[in-house]
Amino acid sequence: MNLFSVVVPVYMCSECIPILLGRLSIALEQITDNYEIILVDDFSPDNSWAIIQASAVNDSRVKGIRLSRNFGQHYAISAGIDASNGDWVVVMDCDLQDKPEEIPKLYSYALKGYQQVIGKRSARQDKPFKKITSKLFFIILSFLLGNKVNSQIGNFGIYSRKVIDAIVSLREQSRSFGLLAIWVGFPRIEVDVTHAKREIGNSSYSLNRMINLAIDSIVSNSARLLILTIKMGILIAFFAFLAAIVLIVGFVKNPNNLSGWTSLIVSLFLATGLFIFTLGIVGIYVGKIFDQVKERPLYVVNETTF
Repeated sequence: MNLFSVVVPVYMCSECIPILLGRLSIALEQITDNYEIILVDDFSPDNSWAIIQASAVNDSRVKGIRLSRNFGQHYAISAGIDASNGDWVVVMDCDLQDKPEEIPKLYSYALKGYQQVIGKRSARQDKPFKKITSKLFFIILSFLLGNKVNSQIGNFGIYSRKVIDAIVSLREQSRSFGLLAIWVGFPRIEVDVTHAKREIGNSSYSLNRMINLAIDSIVSNSARLLILTIKMGILIAFFAFLAAIVLIVGFVKNPNNLSGWTSLIVSLFLATGLFIFTLGIVGIYVGKIFDQVKERPLYVVNETTF
């Protein structure tokens, strides 16, 4: 068994791959020469796969997996950890913002008995918009999960074989590697690491993809939205009851008063909007159930280098 496996999802990052592999080799050889680097090409439209193939020919410790289409980052991570053999597995991004030089530092904490050592980006180098939206998402997610989730935490970390095997056993369709790692438990520590600026290319996460990932992560890990809709319904019903009393009293005092049509129409549209909103939330949960019961594989592999 390899002592170390490094899993890297790859998408639109062809220029980063040779630099990443070089820096990974230097960092890992400080620990051991018994390692594998698994690069998972998430059907990237650039020449990433050709570079991965060439790298695998030059170094047998480099392994490539190419998915049959773009499944998404967390599905690519799943493909990588499924194929990993290491006693310890490092998960990191390919854009060089996760610095390979931090791996020995993370491993030093693993030797102290921690089975999850997560890199905490004390000073994120992302663009302001991404930092703001990420912070907002984690505030909402923490509220809905009932547990604080740190916005400085990403996928970058080192995980024991026990942790990886536990995550691999979870075959639910909605994937968020970081949240699955939190759910499986085991001794865990978050360690400050340096977060680098992205010097090559741009992030593939558009605003729409970030929103979809946020909704997916929330719905897949918490039923609290359904509870909130129930509470909202009770609250609206309570105010409607008070309004009804006010209207009845007003009618008794002045039976000929026909005012209030504007407020009636506004109330009708408000109630309709809230009903559709609630129905939409329930529909999302039902859709997730539908996706799960089909029992489709999480990803489809097109080819590998091994």
